[in-house]
Amino acid sequence: MMTMNLRHLLWNKTTLILTLIGLGAGGYFYWQKAHAPSLEERYKTQVLETGDVTQTVSANGTLNPVVLVNVGTQVSGTVKKLHVDFNDKVSQGQPLVELDPSLFQAQAAQSEASVSSAQASLELAQANEARMRNLFKQEYISRQELDQSVQALKSARAQLALARAQNLKDRTNLAYTVIRSPVSGVVVSREVDTGQTVAASFQTPTLFKIAQDLSKMQINSSFAEADVGGIQVGQPVRFTVDAFPNRTFKAVVRQRRINPTTQQNVVTYDVVVAVDNPEQVLMPGMTAYVNITVAQRKNVLLVPNAALRFKPADAAAKNGKARKEERKKGAGATVYVLENDKLKPISIATGITDNKFTEVTSGNLKAGDAVVVEETTANQGNGSTPSTMRMRMF
Repeated sequence: MMTMNLRHLLWNKTTLILTLIGLGAGGYFYWQKAHAPSLEERYKTQVLETGDVTQTVSANGTLNPVVLVNVGTQVSGTVKKLHVDFNDKVSQGQPLVELDPSLFQAQAAQSEASVSSAQASLELAQANEARMRNLFKQEYISRQELDQSVQALKSARAQLALARAQNLKDRTNLAYTVIRSPVSGVVVSREVDTGQTVAASFQTPTLFKIAQDLSKMQINSSFAEADVGGIQVGQPVRFTVDAFPNRTFKAVVRQRRINPTTQQNVVTYDVVVAVDNPEQVLMPGMTAYVNITVAQRKNVLLVPNAALRFKPADAAAKNGKARKEERKKGAGATVYVLENDKLKPISIATGITDNKFTEVTSGNLKAGDAVVVEETTANQGNGSTPSTMRMRMF
């Protein structure tokens, strides 16, 4: 009898505990539902407006003169005198540097003496040939002796031509000891000093770099293959440089080169941008941060990109794969609006973007509609996730 009473007492106690736990859980869930935030409180929205949108592609590049001439030397020698330095303006034909001409002067003098000797030999051969012809007419010599004198005359003429050619070569090399500017421009770089020996070989050494006109420059930049398709000759360009961070410069696309460059499986293409530099504040070698305008739309409906990125947790789990396939096919995107205390998905087709707003080309949206851009209070009171309260029975 005592055992049965004990069991009855334990059963009543367990029932009481379970009842209290049930009442507590019910009260908690009722309180949670009563204090759950409204949809307007849970989600942040933004009103759609019409406006202009500009799509750009960006890359880094290097400023260079349109024409940059590397001035070398065609003869070897020691630098005797420098006529120009960095940043000097030069005109075409102006002396830049002089090499020691002593050896070349000696060679020119030697070849001039060879010319004189060959000239004397030619005059003797001409006199001999004339005498031989007179003797042949009088039949004092044979035809063979006459032919020998004619051959000697021709050989003397050839030797004179050879000596003159050698003299011309030596005088040309002597003239090359004075290195002159091939163009008018500005000295960008000087690579030699007085007393330095320069050697002309198969690869001519660079002594000076001369920019022909610094008021006309260009930017050599590389764009990824994903961006290069929208770039066309004549498109407007804006760029900045570190030297003038608060100033934006204007330019225009001059050339889109079709030669690809592949590095680590990344394909890029060179794009040349023409730059006017009338103030000559832009200098060769500066890094330019280039933005090319590839498309523009005016007075179109714009949706914030945050609205395109927003996906409710339940919708993302259910329709994530379908939306991924839509994006692959370019079918459009989905945004959400608040309607009748519910999130309503709306499918739209999109156009160009400036990375903040995207053009809406079609869909059941209009200016003034509010789209959801952010969930401010995640997963509270919507029943989408289980309560963190756990019950244990002992």
